[in-house]
Amino acid sequence: MSSNGEREQWGSKIGFILAAAGSAIGLGNIWRFPYITGQNGGGAFVVVYVAIVFIIGFSVMLAEIAIGRRAQLNAVGSFKKLKGGAWSIVGWMGVAAGFIILSYYGVIGGWTIKYIISSWTGLMEPGAAGKAGDVFGGFVSNTFQVVLYQALFMLATIWVVYRGIGEGIEKYCKILMPALFVILLVLIVRSLTLDGAGKGVEFYLKPDLSKITGDTVLAALGQAFFSLSLGMGCMITYGSYLNKETTIPSAVVQICFLDTMVALLAGLVIFPAAFAFGVEAGAGAGLTFVTLPSVFAKMPGGPLWSSLFFILVFIAALTSAISLLEVVAAYFIDEMNWGRPKAAWLMGLAIFLLGIPSAYSLTGNLKIAGKDFLDAADFLASNILLPLGGLFIALFVGWIWTEGARKEVSNDGTYHFSIMEAWIWVCRTIAPIAIAIIFWQGLRW
Repeated sequence: MSSNGEREQWGSKIGFILAAAGSAIGLGNIWRFPYITGQNGGGAFVVVYVAIVFIIGFSVMLAEIAIGRRAQLNAVGSFKKLKGGAWSIVGWMGVAAGFIILSYYGVIGGWTIKYIISSWTGLMEPGAAGKAGDVFGGFVSNTFQVVLYQALFMLATIWVVYRGIGEGIEKYCKILMPALFVILLVLIVRSLTLDGAGKGVEFYLKPDLSKITGDTVLAALGQAFFSLSLGMGCMITYGSYLNKETTIPSAVVQICFLDTMVALLAGLVIFPAAFAFGVEAGAGAGLTFVTLPSVFAKMPGGPLWSSLFFILVFIAALTSAISLLEVVAAYFIDEMNWGRPKAAWLMGLAIFLLGIPSAYSLTGNLKIAGKDFLDAADFLASNILLPLGGLFIALFVGWIWTEGARKEVSNDGTYHFSIMEAWIWVCRTIAPIAIAIIFWQGLRW
């Protein structure tokens, strides 16, 4: 709530779009998208991914924002107000997912701070010698250092949420998001001017549709859902601060466009550089913190390019972390009548404390059901809570709150029949089936 007791709102449409895009643009775009693309055929995967984002991703995001704006409440309160009963459990899953994801997301966010510094203080020499993996291993095995950088990342996140919607999230996203695009463009120019970069561009942007398989489609489904921050209450919460004058469908198109653009531009940084230096494009999760430092170390001005890249990753991680904490804080502000400072600092501290076992598990000494604590937390949130949340959100709009959704999305109660019915049809059938497949595949991981 604002100081006068009214619900806070975004100051402008562009502020909302940048904040929501910031929520969607995170480690999934810059860390995960390139190596998933590399493992699934390059350009062929990109074609499938973009199609899924603008069909299924768009539909579920539109549903979430419509729910939030109509209810003007947090994720739990929105379902209570619009339908009640067991549907509030869907909101609870979003709050729980935000809490759990941010606990280990903060750990990884801390890595980006460490690597910004290390780019200038000792990373380049071992990177040039092919020993960047030793540097990373030495860092993550030092739990004190990992927790220290996790704390710094969480402090930055808490500070922005504590400042509120207009003076905090919107204000900082208006600074961070343009900065992210500027850094991306600078890195793209550097990457494209490397000898041999053309082969990477061809692999990335020249699709061979014969490479599209069932696994390609499943990978694209999972990546789109992960990248757009769906099923975790972020878009419901951000939608609750949106005024009634904003046209939701056009805003969602712009958010999806910005999110997809960042993922595609990140590929233009990584693939040309990877091919120029003979690095495996599908090198897996270690591509960011092990493989790429070795690539930057071999470039003239390596520390500069390395630090710029990790500043880019830090910005993407921070804007997503802010939205995750806001999901949790909004629940306590709305439902428990806490003030924003209390909600931001207490919940931020609680999430930080939950993240410590994830930091410690990187030494290999803390496991749950055979998985490191961090991997187990990620499995619970990403493979169970997120797809279930997204599934029930699509069903809620498609079958339960259908007429209310139509009116909310169309603003004045009128709507273009064919477009609206296509969206409802996707929420009723295509989206639930696709998300159910993601859920099933995730359980088999």
